[in-house]
Amino acid sequence: MADLALEIASRRNLPLAPEDIERAAMLHDIGIYLTDAPDIDCHGTEPYIMHGLLGGALLRSEGFSEETARVAERHTGAGITTEDIERQNLPLPPGDYMPETQLERLVCYADKFYSKSGEMKRKPFEKVKASMARLSAGSLERFMKLHEEFGIE
Repeated sequence: MADLALEIASRRNLPLAPEDIERAAMLHDIGIYLTDAPDIDCHGTEPYIMHGLLGGALLRSEGFSEETARVAERHTGAGITTEDIERQNLPLPPGDYMPETQLERLVCYADKFYSKSGEMKRKPFEKVKASMARLSAGSLERFMKLHEEFGIE
């Protein structure tokens, strides 16, 4: 996934440092080991959807930059709004977990093309789009905005 984020940044001539992209991309899922997701060999106690918030807290506690911690916190889905949490009764503290900075949006977008299970091969755009649609209409709409900004196919 880091390679894809770097490729997009290069192709789009984004004003982001490659080392910042790589760091954020490599660490964005760090909180996953704290979740209960046995299908991907994670045997923690927290719901999977919490992995971004847990990762952000862990990165802060280990002295990583706020920039890197926020990428972890805001990459889930195509971002999660306060309304998503309420409407879907998600097990998250109230808040807005939408990717705001270009780095946050880039990693969020590139991440959607990879799955944590299976062969870890890049998914085709149509499969990612269908996956976002299954989450919610809002997720699909947000993903399509990211696609307009970073567009690969």
